[in-house]
Amino acid sequence: MTSERAKRFPLGLEDLVREPRRPEGRPGEVRAAALAASAALNARQQPARNLQPGVVGKAPSKQSRAQAPVPAKSPVGAQARPQVMTPPKPLAAPAAKSPARPVVQSASVRPSSAGRTAAQAPAPARAPAKPGAQLASSAKPASRPAERSAAPNVALNGAMALTSERVRERMVERLRANGVTDQRVLNAMSVVPRHMFVDPGLAVQAYEDAALPIGHHQTISKPSVVARMIELAAAGRTLTNVLEIGTGCGYQAAVLSQVAREVYSIERIKPLSERAKTNLRPLRIPNIRLHYGDGRLGLPSAAPFDAILIAAAGLDVPQALLEQLAIGGRLIAPVGSQEGQSQVLTLVERLGPAQWRESRLDRVFFVPLKSGVI
Repeated sequence: MTSERAKRFPLGLEDLVREPRRPEGRPGEVRAAALAASAALNARQQPARNLQPGVVGKAPSKQSRAQAPVPAKSPVGAQARPQVMTPPKPLAAPAAKSPARPVVQSASVRPSSAGRTAAQAPAPARAPAKPGAQLASSAKPASRPAERSAAPNVALNGAMALTSERVRERMVERLRANGVTDQRVLNAMSVVPRHMFVDPGLAVQAYEDAALPIGHHQTISKPSVVARMIELAAAGRTLTNVLEIGTGCGYQAAVLSQVAREVYSIERIKPLSERAKTNLRPLRIPNIRLHYGDGRLGLPSAAPFDAILIAAAGLDVPQALLEQLAIGGRLIAPVGSQEGQSQVLTLVERLGPAQWRESRLDRVFFVPLKSGVI
């Protein structure tokens, strides 16, 4: 080796070949280093500054081999580059974990109902966690909105129930102040939820002393009128069979069921009869019998009745109803026409087989009593 070559290549060929055998590397890596060294000896025209003999000569570290520059101008060096860079295939082993990384990232970045965003996702530089743990943590917040939405509903229903009880108690106090003294009637009025028998839009007025529309040109009677009629019909007696003419929405029948043993109610308007069934079904009252038919004819199959209440005004009391009243029984009905509000709440008592006594009491206003069914 001449002095000029010694300046350019301070290491000999034998040094370049022997040196890579020191590390415990693969045979392919040593052979690649030897080929790279022979190629470097043949590239005599390449400037010495483009070579880094120290990097080529060491080769114990895989990282240093991967970072070693290869001469760009020499065509032989260009062929040597893929041979030198192919050995770092073992570096692909850590990359095998990379397919799991997008799965974990997508699970943590996916927005959940709790409002997590990509900025809150764990950084990839951290220690890799099990994908199952990440998926479980992102799935937990999804159940929280359902729990939140369910809780206010339960509280709201409870508040409405408490409010309903309070307003019913205030209604009962007004009835007592207006002269209703029968405790059975007051208890019945406090138990039956009147708001369940009116339209939802009128529920806030359910416990006011007012008649409210229920459709088909019919109304639900005032609480004071309902309590007054039931008190007059009972008159301190224990009622067995009671007949109601004009079921309407079913409210008065529900109150009667708390006072009498059996309640029969007739409605001539089919939609109202069905509505009464719908209103009474949730209350599960076992002693009410609803019938669809002509109320002026009564219900001979279940007669005689201890009390009969007519929730519509006729010019007179139908004879069929007088005949179905038991001896000693009491019939309560508004009698009169709607013109000039001349209706009067009338009490009829049956004294014998062919003897009745009539008493006129309060001025009222009811829908007309009609015959037939619709």
